[in-house]
Amino acid sequence: MENSEIEVTLKSCEFFKGLGKDDIQKITALCHMKSYEVGEHVFQQHDFGEHLYVIAEGRISLERSVDLGARKGNVIIETLGKGRVLGCWSTLLGESHFLMSSAACQKPTKVVVMKGSDLRELMMENTGLGFNVLERFCFLLRDRIQAAYGALEKI
Repeated sequence: MENSEIEVTLKSCEFFKGLGKDDIQKITALCHMKSYEVGEHVFQQHDFGEHLYVIAEGRISLERSVDLGARKGNVIIETLGKGRVLGCWSTLLGESHFLMSSAACQKPTKVVVMKGSDLRELMMENTGLGFNVLERFCFLLRDRIQAAYGALEKI
């Protein structure tokens, strides 16, 4: 049951849009499901990141703690729902990285979890798949940067 749920989630995911069934099945083999309750963090700012997450159900807010001297607090960058992706992108580039935001569950949430280095390895073996994923990655980064700029305007 878990693999079929993962496969359905990946097929409807913004990040894997346009990939064929064989590619989706290969990615499914890298994944597992994890559940979170309201208020739990999938990850926190400054954690060492090595995973990517696809929301199967629920809602997650990406938040960043800011310290601007007299102005301190958390800013919500974006709230993500079903089919959206989050996590440590630098693992797709073969680099380790500390996370720049936190991911807090706003509803009971299930996510598909995959190690970024495992996906990178698959992308290196299959350059067509790799190109498609990196192309989607560029669009996703553009959207995430726009959301971060919008959040900065609220400070």
